[in-house]
Amino acid sequence: MAKNTLTAEKLREQSVEELHLLLEESKRELFNMRVRSTTKELTDPNQIPMKKRDIARINTILTEKARQAG
Repeated sequence: MAKNTLTAEKLREQSVEELHLLLEESKRELFNMRVRSTTKELTDPNQIPMKKRDIARINTILTEKARQAG
């Protein structure tokens, strides 16, 4: 099983702008994975739920940062 590289600790170190860029990139990757899954080109279907978790983790950190900012 591949180790998740997007840990909450690493995400908290990034700025809000970097997190927004990472979120958009992750959403784009998830879309591409879904397309490849539909066309049977995705070799590891477990990548989709892992990417969803990454997106949820990024959204959580963005919410935390927004609450801290006031």
